[in-house]
Amino acid sequence: MRVIAVSLVLSWACSASAPLSELSTAERRADAGDIDGAIAAYRAAQAKCTTLRPPRRARAACADALLGEAEVLEHAGRRREAIDAYLAIPGRATEDPTTSATAVHRAGELLLRAGEVTPAWTALWRVVTEWPDEQAAGDALRALIEDGRRRDARALADQISQLLTPLAETKVADNLVWSLADLTEHELANLPAARGYYDRIPSDFPTSGMRDDARWHAARLSRELGDSQGAATRLRALLATREVAFGAGSYFSVWLDDAQLELGRVLRDGLADLPGAIAAFERLPRDYPASTLRDDALFELAITQARAGDPATACATLARLATQSPDSKYLARRTELGCP
Repeated sequence: MRVIAVSLVLSWACSASAPLSELSTAERRADAGDIDGAIAAYRAAQAKCTTLRPPRRARAACADALLGEAEVLEHAGRRREAIDAYLAIPGRATEDPTTSATAVHRAGELLLRAGEVTPAWTALWRVVTEWPDEQAAGDALRALIEDGRRRDARALADQISQLLTPLAETKVADNLVWSLADLTEHELANLPAARGYYDRIPSDFPTSGMRDDARWHAARLSRELGDSQGAATRLRALLATREVAFGAGSYFSVWLDDAQLELGRVLRDGLADLPGAIAAFERLPRDYPASTLRDDALFELAITQARAGDPATACATLARLATQSPDSKYLARRTELGCP
């Protein structure tokens, strides 16, 4: 009897954790163009998905069933029904914030495309404020920025500013600061304030994926503001991440070689530090041998060496450039430095 009981338990467990056939049926019907049949299958899956074990399987199946119905309606061009289906999901997936946030974000995007601005913004802001730790919060914020910057950038910036404190400890917080920097620079034309927002990202959110981009843009704005020392400081902070990444063996910013080249230009043209500029330009080909900026660095190095009163070394650098990059656009300018 005990063996039979154990067998029955195992049989029930395997059955309960098996994928729902209704989901496969729904996908087949949708692919065949049977929209109503697909919807019926998704609804059947919604009725059964909660019985799956373990609970994570149930959540995944229920998410597929709920989002699947709305997606079929959306792809079929039945926009109003799709919007209603997406907006109904949070009330049915109360234990699944990821699915709820995704659904409301998609509803907001559909409402925007339909020209229903007020309900669209209501849905998108709801994603940002109710589910700020979900990826959809960042997606919803980007949709708000894209749409709102051409409507009333000042009002949008003010609204984002009001959320900085209450959402400071959430995953969307760095996105809020980045959005403020973007709006403040381009729409509000306040470069010092924009630089301040970019500076906040690496300091307040040191693990943010936008921290190096923020350092780069803060350095760029520093140059535009005539603050060469500020630009150099920010570029050096960006370049310092290379040493950390090299030690950890994991991550290198895409801005590193750009920052190395820009640091040389800032030191030479903004701070009149020719030895420092020479060292910066020399380092780029050494540290970033695969960079497409190697010939830029060598040409800038030659210019700097000539300015430092060493034309022979400048011409030798150009000869090195000719050897390494015989098709470089800079070789046509060698006569500027008096080199053969």
